[in-house]
Amino acid sequence: METIDWASFERVELRIGTILSVEDFPEARKPAYKIEVDFGPKIGIKKSSAQITDLYTKDELVGRQILGVVNFPVKQIGPFRSEFLVTGLYREDGAVVLAVPDQQVPNGAKLA
Repeated sequence: METIDWASFERVELRIGTILSVEDFPEARKPAYKIEVDFGPKIGIKKSSAQITDLYTKDELVGRQILGVVNFPVKQIGPFRSEFLVTGLYREDGAVVLAVPDQQVPNGAKLA
């Protein structure tokens, strides 16, 4: 594992946002959703593709807060432009469990 310094970690903008909408993404190579997330007034609303279909339905995702990296460059995924990285952890079976706060926090709050 590579060691990084504190300054490198501080450059990563890990922010909390609330999922506003979730759509199927049939054009994706692996099963995924297209999600729209509100990261608060300073960052705004961003879209991303998320391979989280194994454990989460569209209906249960709307309104949930998630942790995202909001300062990556835009990534073109087929016909879709992903504007941030959804964070999660892989289980042994390959399913992704979302990284989420255990209490409500303001949208846009930065990971401390």
